[in-house]
Amino acid sequence: MIKSMTGFSAATRESDLATVSVSVKSVNHRFLDVQFRLPQVVPVSEAALRAIVQKHVARGRVEITAHVQLRRQSSPAVDINETFVSALADAVDRARTLGFVAGSLSPADLLRFPQAITITDQAVGAPEDETKQVQQSIEEALDQALQEMGGMRRREGQFLRDDLESRRQMLIKAIDDVAMAANNGSQSLQTRLAERIQEIAGNLTPDPAAIAQEIVRFAARSDISEEVVRFRAHLVHWDELGNAPEPCGRKLDFLLQEMNREINTIGAKAEGLRVSELIVHVKAELERMREQVQNVE
Repeated sequence: MIKSMTGFSAATRESDLATVSVSVKSVNHRFLDVQFRLPQVVPVSEAALRAIVQKHVARGRVEITAHVQLRRQSSPAVDINETFVSALADAVDRARTLGFVAGSLSPADLLRFPQAITITDQAVGAPEDETKQVQQSIEEALDQALQEMGGMRRREGQFLRDDLESRRQMLIKAIDDVAMAANNGSQSLQTRLAERIQEIAGNLTPDPAAIAQEIVRFAARSDISEEVVRFRAHLVHWDELGNAPEPCGRKLDFLLQEMNREINTIGAKAEGLRVSELIVHVKAELERMREQVQNVE
């Protein structure tokens, strides 16, 4: 299945204990990379949330942000960075000794330095059943958000599929044109070789069968039938992967690498005036497909 790796969604759960909101954003990534931003007011199990993500997403960078607003007031915790404040006081004392400043360091002065004081919500010592309830609400909201994001990714994936399919159809025709141009070029090469040999032979009487055999052997070096067959097989396999239910982004990327390898070999072996132009066209289409496949899960 061709599904986009980009999407966004959010979901909320309400209960007597708390209001839980979860947002999910996904972007392109080579593998599955899950990042969490979870509240500190209640302990939350990342492992359980990661397992839910893996049920919905196979590849991409997924950023999950959860907010919990408890119904009861949480008490703030104020922490002093003692190392920083001590260093700051020493610096002020040196400045006072040198006559740069006057007076002592006051509490108001400390508030001007965000490194000096940190204010956070103090973790609520909620009973175990309340913690489980919040965890369950987060998991339910996450599952809903991932389902909705999955719908967005599938809809965007359909646009990607349509674009890639149109380019695949172009490649089907293009490889036929390449094969025809290469065949014409091979026949033309054999004709030119025969004419040139006749010019060089002059009054000599070479063996026609041997000459013909050598011409065919030389022309066979430009035969691209095997590469064309493999290229067409890759295009068929592409269609099969796109119709399968499993994520296929990495497999499509591998197929593009193989098709690039085949077209490079064809370009190096094939003869004919139009071959080079057609090879450039095929490579350009493969590059456009590669850019699109970077968005496929």
